[in-house]
Amino acid sequence: DVQLQASGGGLVQPGGSLRLSCATSGFIFDDYAIAWFRQAPGKEREGVACVGSSGERTYYADDVKGRFTISRDNAKNTVYLQMINLKPEDSAVYYCAAYSSSGFPHRYPSEYDVWGQGTLVTVSS
Repeated sequence: DVQLQASGGGLVQPGGSLRLSCATSGFIFDDYAIAWFRQAPGKEREGVACVGSSGERTYYADDVKGRFTISRDNAKNTVYLQMINLKPEDSAVYYCAAYSSSGFPHRYPSEYDVWGQGTLVTVSS
């Protein structure tokens, strides 16, 4: 079975930090780019960050640049999203997703082959 398992969400105060993890199995991890998306209530799912299959290329949405860092450990088949200086507007369900086709990054959910379940991030005092 192809699986992406997101974890690490929780409640954090504004200005705080969280690290999300996306553990994967069932496919050749090194062949896939991995991204994090998020979806807040009443809003469309939006791309947050993407990392290429080798980890050398990264992409960030403008509103998270300088605050979020995406990385991958190909030995552990896991992708991470380190988030610092969190803001209330970062509150959302965060999803990880994977694609193997050419081109980087893929910005739209429809371009992704595999999705994990979400993990909820709430930024509130």
